[in-house]
Amino acid sequence: GWDRLQGATPPPFPSPLEGGEYTYTQDGGGQDGYPYQTDYPQQDDDAASDATEGADEDDQMYEGEYQGIPHPDEIKMARRAARLEAKRKARLAEQQEEEESLPEQYESIMEDCGHGRFQWMLFFVLGLALMADGVDGFVVGFVLPSAEKDMCISNADKGLLGLLVYVAMMVGALVWGGLCDKMGRRKCLIYVLTIDLVFSFLSCFAQGYGFFLFLRICSGFGIGGSIPIVYTYFTEFLQMDKRGEHLSWLCMFWMLGGLYASFTAWGIIPHYGWGFAIGTQFQIHSWRVFILVCLFPALAALIGVVFMPESPRFLLEVRVQLKPPEILKQVTNIKTPQTEEDEFIEIQSDTGTAFQRWTVRKMTMLQQVMANVMSLSAPELRLQGLFLVIVWFCMAFSYHGLGVWFPDMIKYMQYEEYESKVKVFHRERVERFHFNFSLVNQIHREGEYIHDKFANIEIKSVKFEDSLFENCYFEDVRSTNTFFENCTFKNTIFYNTDLWQEKFKDCRLENTTFLHPKKGCHLNFQEENDIVIYMVSFLGSLAVLPGNILSALFMDKIGRIRIIGGSMLASSACTFLLLLSFSQGAVICWQCLFYAVSVAAWNGLEVISVELYPSSKRGTAFGILNGICKFAAILASFIFAVFIGITKIIPIFLAFAALVCGGLVALKLPETREKILS
Repeated sequence: GWDRLQGATPPPFPSPLEGGEYTYTQDGGGQDGYPYQTDYPQQDDDAASDATEGADEDDQMYEGEYQGIPHPDEIKMARRAARLEAKRKARLAEQQEEEESLPEQYESIMEDCGHGRFQWMLFFVLGLALMADGVDGFVVGFVLPSAEKDMCISNADKGLLGLLVYVAMMVGALVWGGLCDKMGRRKCLIYVLTIDLVFSFLSCFAQGYGFFLFLRICSGFGIGGSIPIVYTYFTEFLQMDKRGEHLSWLCMFWMLGGLYASFTAWGIIPHYGWGFAIGTQFQIHSWRVFILVCLFPALAALIGVVFMPESPRFLLEVRVQLKPPEILKQVTNIKTPQTEEDEFIEIQSDTGTAFQRWTVRKMTMLQQVMANVMSLSAPELRLQGLFLVIVWFCMAFSYHGLGVWFPDMIKYMQYEEYESKVKVFHRERVERFHFNFSLVNQIHREGEYIHDKFANIEIKSVKFEDSLFENCYFEDVRSTNTFFENCTFKNTIFYNTDLWQEKFKDCRLENTTFLHPKKGCHLNFQEENDIVIYMVSFLGSLAVLPGNILSALFMDKIGRIRIIGGSMLASSACTFLLLLSFSQGAVICWQCLFYAVSVAAWNGLEVISVELYPSSKRGTAFGILNGICKFAAILASFIFAVFIGITKIIPIFLAFAALVCGGLVALKLPETREKILS
């Protein structure tokens, strides 16, 4: 019936001017111009009249419904719906075509902009932000040997401080990476640097361990988001043929951060007297001055970012309609407008209080960020995301694990060398003698000291065992790692010393007096050779310079995948040389070689991580990858530190296996050298 209805055409109406009346046809014609089928059986008019007698007009049924023929009104509605659907599909196709052409259009605009003064200004500003992150990675480790004495920090508390700061940086990378895809790169970077500056500055004046720990955690949460934002931000101002090279040059600023921190720590912290006093109780010692000096890169970066524009790619992503000439202007003058979605949220919550509106905005943004995170598991992103996670984890595990192992191994060798030079005195008898010189690295067993005086001296790494002190006088004595075990003291006076009761183990005190003991922490601290540690960190940071330069020059020539895979496999070969590290000099040499070779893999990873993802997910994905990097670093620092002084084989094997695994997986990643950012 539908086919006949579609195929039949009604005959033309006779014109009243020509014939005067309508006529009926017997073959296909019908009343009112509708056709009828000639082979229908004859209908009895009386029967039809009887059948419909007494029926209301509303109850009448369209006769064609019995034969499955649609009503003419249904036909009109179907045709109207078909036309609307066709228009909708045409609009979607046009919109999709525009979106597909937008990346190429943007790339053409970036090529027209070229790489000029603006890109170099942005390069240095974002480089300072990256440098601030590099500095913060060294600050806690450098200040702890001095801060532990001022704030009486135990070894367990030191480990907790380092752990929680790194956890805060990991959380910061995850949070700020997701937020920069919704709030904007520039805006989030300003927040990140401000948080780091404020809480780092306050930590300089913290007197207690708890307050210092809280402030450093907040600072770590802020600066932890700088790396995902910086690389995402700078990438979106670069044209394709210069992207890899200039992102690699940007990586050098992290190295400069390490050099800056090592050099300033080397020059400031050992001079404990460099500082000033506020009142009578509050002392600003050299390690606090060092923290203040380390704020300069973050402060300079914050001032610079304030004058930088928002990324045009981000503005296009949030539906700001920009024409190509307008995008060119964004390079020098841009402001982030409010998006339609933000306006909808404001309108929706107009009747609430200010707090309710703020809550709605933040909850909506949180939902958007979580939806963005979940979208990373889409089929087209799932496999490459899994490969990137494996490579990032393997690289961070080996790099940061060995980064902990190198200085700890040097400290252990120093300790062994120090122990080998210890002087042992057995059953010595010293009577009426004035000790006015320092005692260093000695063991005194079963000695007798009668009427002796110990005045204005330093006792460092000295142990007295089973000895007798009778009628002795200790005055103005400073001690480090010094203990008295199973000793007897008779008629002895301790005046203005730091020989507290904790340093006397199983000792018998007879008529012994402690007068005016020195104030300070009663914990025992190991004296460390800080100068060597600063030098090791400085050389390790400097060693990455050749690798940075080479990776920048060849990143766009041989591709990201070859650089990542080749660097990781070459670094795995370097780990075997660590088996030959029998001296401090050898460890330092192999450390520098490993850093120089492995830095190319880091540069390639950071470049490919921002190129594989679209603008709407770039910051979120990089934040997750950087968070995984921090997690691997935390895990490796615990595992590698356990084997210090036990064996070198297990840490070296773990680093080798991780590098080989990551290098082979990296070869499966897609090459992005000629990819236009979406």
